[in-house]
Amino acid sequence: MSFNYDGNQRRGVTATCRRSDGREYEVAASEVLVPKHTGGSRYLGAYRHWLGLVPYALDEKATRRTAISGERARSISLPNPVELIVLSVKQTTARCRPLQSNQTITLRAGRIWDVIPGEIAVVRQRKQWNYAGTAYLSGRVESTSIDASAFGLVPLKLEDRGNWDPAEEYWGEQGEPIEKWAKPIIARGLRRQFEMQQVLPGVVPDDPFSDPITESNDRKDAGDAQGARNILMELCQCDLRCLDAHAHLGNLVFDHWPKDAIRHYEVGFRIGELSVGTSFDGLLPWGWIDNRPFLRCMHGFGLCLWRLGRFDEAGFIFDRMLWLNPSDNQGVRFLIDDIHAKIPYPAGPPKGHPVRC
Repeated sequence: MSFNYDGNQRRGVTATCRRSDGREYEVAASEVLVPKHTGGSRYLGAYRHWLGLVPYALDEKATRRTAISGERARSISLPNPVELIVLSVKQTTARCRPLQSNQTITLRAGRIWDVIPGEIAVVRQRKQWNYAGTAYLSGRVESTSIDASAFGLVPLKLEDRGNWDPAEEYWGEQGEPIEKWAKPIIARGLRRQFEMQQVLPGVVPDDPFSDPITESNDRKDAGDAQGARNILMELCQCDLRCLDAHAHLGNLVFDHWPKDAIRHYEVGFRIGELSVGTSFDGLLPWGWIDNRPFLRCMHGFGLCLWRLGRFDEAGFIFDRMLWLNPSDNQGVRFLIDDIHAKIPYPAGPPKGHPVRC
């Protein structure tokens, strides 16, 4: 019915859509599909490209089901083995796209739960086919890796929030010695602070209760871990730059499977890192709310590194977190000495457990 933009950069452009029964819905414009021959398709494609998504539009031929159920269509032209970017994982399939391609593929493979969104999976193919406009591929996952720079994502924007002055911060009671980690931060003096763009698909404008992350957490707390996971997977499939989805996927498995949790956290951290790079000297304070997904990913990544005995890497991550967010709302300063001393991760969750952030 219409497209709208109210100035809220987090929501972006929205579309008012009407069902045949007369009910109207407000949805993200990036989720609207229109036939390719219409004039609006190229504008939607350009908008999705600007968001860092794969430009797409409906292909009328692809929407027509084949006359004979299961009829084989033209094979997908892919190398064997093929490198696939994993977008989301269901119980028996994963949605993926090949590197250097905009085509989305449904992958069927044994042990599909061994891959996670944001990884590159090397798949040895057995079969390729199309059905009802959907491309399918079956095979064996030979290996996985993380390389966010290969995805072709648009880096998240950094909004300048002015100077940060250490002289205006709290560093302890008067007369108490300054902690070792804080001294170089104070000595560095004024720095610029920024807020990282947060991508959260599916938020309904003007509805404060429309938050898929909160809904996922509510399902988890109610004992529906699979329902919580499905919501987060949908967010990743819509946009891999939804860092909070990666953080909370890590939280779901942190307690029992740290080797899986670390992969979720690292994917979110590496995607966020595309925006700041390794030479970034500014701040990403927790007080600017949209920085929190990135800091959550870093925090979970560092805790898992520590838990797995990778002390030097964990120390590097936590040192950098203190540099990015000296107010240390996540309690890294209580852990850093133990990590540098190579003291093993405690049996119970320490201060700063990712679920508490």
